[in-house]
Amino acid sequence: MAFEPPRRLVRALGETRSPLPAPAEAPAAGTGAPGGAPGHAAPDTTAAWLGGLPELVEQALAARELSLERVHVPGGRTSLVLLVRRADGSPAVLKLAPPRARPDAERAALAHWNGLGAVRPLDEDPAAGPGGVLLLERLQPDVSVRTLPEAKSMLEAAGTLRRLWVEPPAGHGFESVAARTARQAEAMRADAVLDPAAAPLVEAALAAREELLAAPGEQRLLHGTFRQSKVLAAERSPWLAVGPDPVVGECAFDLARLVRDRVEDVIAAPAGPSITRRRVKRLAESLDVDQERLRGWTLFRAVESGVRARRVGRAQDADLLLEFAGWL
Repeated sequence: MAFEPPRRLVRALGETRSPLPAPAEAPAAGTGAPGGAPGHAAPDTTAAWLGGLPELVEQALAARELSLERVHVPGGRTSLVLLVRRADGSPAVLKLAPPRARPDAERAALAHWNGLGAVRPLDEDPAAGPGGVLLLERLQPDVSVRTLPEAKSMLEAAGTLRRLWVEPPAGHGFESVAARTARQAEAMRADAVLDPAAAPLVEAALAAREELLAAPGEQRLLHGTFRQSKVLAAERSPWLAVGPDPVVGECAFDLARLVRDRVEDVIAAPAGPSITRRRVKRLAESLDVDQERLRGWTLFRAVESGVRARRVGRAQDADLLLEFAGWL
């Protein structure tokens, strides 16, 4: 099968060179969670994975008796998304991701949610065919909650996120917020040395992280990368979440990414700083999250994303994110 992966996927995978934990072993049958804690950085096999995609797609389709309709474009930033039909003619989505994207953790989280607030996994035998493959129910891939007016989209997205915050499964192997942000903090310190202008914001973000982790909140299974574009229209529910990079920690960490959604619009608004403060207040109140903890995690996540964007050459994104962080 000859096809070119979407350019967005190729570009995004090329940017993710920062250390990620080594992929945990696939969960044992029936456990619902990936085994083992994340370890050190895994070797970067992104180029090899991209080069082998045509063969991987053929194997995954054959193992599940699927017929390919089309590649979803622009698709995801860390995975190839295919619209397929099952043997009985029903629609589905086939998702292929490299090991560094932690597809086994995504599978385990989706299995634990079992369709509550999130897309439902359909694989009866996840071990069939090549690894890093998920068969999912078909949502409306071109209709995200971001298509709604800003106020309505925030309300719907927040309601969807609330449904995902559940107790993690017993004996889970999901990464913790502390571990994930420790890795990010290490990279941020190195970036601050190379970019002295960002150093004060990095220092403030790292201080906020230390304070938040000193008294951690209630531990829940979190989406990890939640934003409006990760909430798609569905038939069995108005909106469902897709594409988690699951992590276990306090809810404020998960909500923090949503605070800065449509950041380009916030920056362009004359009252950007006050809009930002109102967002923090309203989202915290609507989801019963401590406002100061939400502000702190929003600061950390915005600065982390900003310095990372600068590192990979996305200067405009970096400027927007760091200006936003300065308002916090």
